[in-house]
Amino acid sequence: QVQLVESGGGLVQPGGSLRLSCAASGSISSIYAMGWYRQAPGTQRELVATIISGGSPNYADSVKGRFTISKDNAKNTVYLQMNNLKPEDTAVYYCNVVVLLVPYWGQGTQVTVSS
Repeated sequence: QVQLVESGGGLVQPGGSLRLSCAASGSISSIYAMGWYRQAPGTQRELVATIISGGSPNYADSVKGRFTISKDNAKNTVYLQMNNLKPEDTAVYYCNVVVLLVPYWGQGTQVTVSS
């Protein structure tokens, strides 16, 4: 089993920044990918950013240039630095980790961008 603990969501004004963190623990000897998805009310969950082990980050077009995904392999933690946030970024953000091609999800953290 893989456990994911997310943190860092909250309320921020447009143009502000937040950093999300997701720490993985458990049976994580072979992590294939780590990333973030989001889901706004009434919409489907969508990819925000992901990193495949040994590969380059991949971003949704809507966040390119504003969001940065990074990871600390020693801590089995993935981060999402979100800058210049917009109201349309408001959603529940979910951490996703793929271990031996099996996806695991965090509990989700709310990000609200509003003045």
